[in-house]
Amino acid sequence: MMEKIVRKTLYTAVGIVASTTERLQNVVDELVSKGKLSEEEGKKVVEDVVKTTEYSRENYEGRFRNMIDGVLAKLNLPQGDAYEKLERRVKSLEVKLGLLAKELEAQRKAAKAEGDKEQ
Repeated sequence: MMEKIVRKTLYTAVGIVASTTERLQNVVDELVSKGKLSEEEGKKVVEDVVKTTEYSRENYEGRFRNMIDGVLAKLNLPQGDAYEKLERRVKSLEVKLGLLAKELEAQRKAAKAEGDKEQ
């Protein structure tokens, strides 16, 4: 579950970066077409931003992962297989509880019927 949240957050961040890079490319293309920036300078600007963004993404991704792992460790929440194991155990216990409730109800009905016969 937490893995899905982390993944969605990272995908959102990647989408924002891609959108920003595309807008930057459009601005650079416009500056090049107006002659305010050479084509080589424009490529350099875009490449520098992309490199910086990639480094920042990796850096923030690692920091974000460490932060999430730290929070999960402090909360002592089960993760991955342990969570799935607990989920299966809870479902099994729910089934057993349902069976016990039916058995108890049957015993109550039998006791009531026995009590009704005695009267």
